[in-house]
Amino acid sequence: MPLIALTGGIASGKSTIARRLAELGAVVVDADQIVRDVQQPGSPVLAAIAEEFGEGVLQPDGALDRAALAGRVFGDGAAVTRLNAIVHPAVRAESAHRFAEAREADPSAVVVYDVPLLVEARVDDPWELIVVAHAPAGIRQDRLVELRGMSEADAAARIASQVPDETRLAIADAVIDTTGSLEDTVRQVDELWATLPERLAARAAARSQD
Repeated sequence: MPLIALTGGIASGKSTIARRLAELGAVVVDADQIVRDVQQPGSPVLAAIAEEFGEGVLQPDGALDRAALAGRVFGDGAAVTRLNAIVHPAVRAESAHRFAEAREADPSAVVVYDVPLLVEARVDDPWELIVVAHAPAGIRQDRLVELRGMSEADAAARIASQVPDETRLAIADAVIDTTGSLEDTVRQVDELWATLPERLAARAAARSQD
């Protein structure tokens, strides 16, 4: 079962790539959905977050107030580190569980882990291929403003808070350039899928020589 990581900066088109890979037959495991799942009311993760950052990060119904939590940690490196120490181990365990479920259901399945924070948290995992969705920061900033309604300042701050594009590109085995049209992005994903066996074999051969 090939295990492929798909990553990219905010507004890089990563979700579009993941959807197309699912249409082509991949089993897509969504890291953001796992984060939401492990932070459900009553979970040990949510209890730990509330203990660390205060009851103000909870909504009246006991669910996580994501906006309030973001306000507490955004721009505060130490706070982000404390939050990650709570969330990342749970996400790692749950993602491993879902990979195992996919393997059990279909040992030949291509499993794609859609993970924004690959460089920050999961780069050393045993991925058989790393795919990076890429568009220049200026284009991604425009997307955040035009499509998500952010201010220029907020969009720039969100991009600046993530690792530089060069850091993601440095670990890529394959890059999908999302600068152009949707059709162009889909074409590149289709080409990736069609050449996946050769890419996996080349990556395995390169790893064996490291």
